[in-house]
Amino acid sequence: MGHLHHFSAGWISPVLAYAMACVGSALGLRCTVRARAADGRSRRNWLLTASVAIGSGIWTMHFIAMLGFGVTGSPVHYDVPLTVLSLLIAMVVVGAGVFSVGYGAPGLRSLLLGGLGTGVGVAAMHYLGMAAMRLHGHVGFDPGLVALSVVIAAGAATAALWAALTVRGTMGAVLASLVMGLAVSSMHYTGMAAVHIELTPSRAPLTGVNAMEFVFPLAVALGSFLFLTAAFVALSPTARERAAAASVDSLPEH
Repeated sequence: MGHLHHFSAGWISPVLAYAMACVGSALGLRCTVRARAADGRSRRNWLLTASVAIGSGIWTMHFIAMLGFGVTGSPVHYDVPLTVLSLLIAMVVVGAGVFSVGYGAPGLRSLLLGGLGTGVGVAAMHYLGMAAMRLHGHVGFDPGLVALSVVIAAGAATAALWAALTVRGTMGAVLASLVMGLAVSSMHYTGMAAVHIELTPSRAPLTGVNAMEFVFPLAVALGSFLFLTAAFVALSPTARERAAAASVDSLPEH
């Protein structure tokens, strides 16, 4: 059995991964809140942005954390199409969750559906990303820990959505993003604890590319997108601010 290293790059990979999960979560949750106050095309666009933000955030978190992952006795490569597919799956499945919150009637049912969809999106991205790994050996998983990782993702995602929708102000946004970031990180490392690898030593070249050749540049690009989009969301007026501006404009001139 191959010896696994989860922190071969030190603490910088898990800390940076958690930060990216929080940024993507904060942006996605704020967009979801904005969507609830909008209607028509505007609501749809906010929810699409939320889906892309959370999906990008959890994908970036996963692969930044994987920069610290290694296996004694084998290099680790990644299949490019599957890696990209894991990003798209994250956006689509998370999108199903946030759209159920954005268009559902306020209440426990839409919150639970949104949390379940978002949590399953986190888990689907993680395990599809793991399926993209290429190494000299066979990757297996402990079913109990896999199930626990999915429960963690769904439970904490539900809590984050609840906080985003019910706790008002900056404190609510910070709390929700920290909880969601913790959900993604906890799910990731629980899922990684489920991994066991049986090595089959070989000198044959591996297919795919290593993390620094493909994953790291894409993670940097997605991280830049998240920060720029976060700035746009922070600077764009809320529905309340637009209403206030419209009421001022409608006042008669003296």
